[in-house]
Amino acid sequence: MSKNPFTLIIETNKFNGTNYTDWLRNLRIDLDFKNQGYVLDKPLPTALPEGSSPEERLTFEKWLEDNRKVYSVILASMTNEIQKQYDRLEDVPSIMLHMKEVYAVPDRHIRYAAIKAFFGTKMAEGSFVQSHGSRCFPL
Repeated sequence: MSKNPFTLIIETNKFNGTNYTDWLRNLRIDLDFKNQGYVLDKPLPTALPEGSSPEERLTFEKWLEDNRKVYSVILASMTNEIQKQYDRLEDVPSIMLHMKEVYAVPDRHIRYAAIKAFFGTKMAEGSFVQSHGSRCFPL
């Protein structure tokens, strides 16, 4: 049986601790293709109450099955060292929350670094404005 191309992307771009944003984007592409992306964002459903309808039971069981499959995909798409940190967590939302806290770079830090670099540029004395502008904003 041949693998889908999205799974190959996940396998060739394993999460190594420095590529969280790229890895998450590729993971979402793969899971959205399989209609399992909802498991990353929705919280773990609570246990079914007594007298649940067959439809509610099927939905709950599908969520548990998709959680198990996505859990396996997530662990398989990590390096061995990082797998060991997350193999004891059982639900996908817990893994994703912990990974976001540890590996995600907050946007405001990126924005601050870009603004700092922009305002830190200085024109060399005696140079032309045009050359300064092209150095700051290369095409």
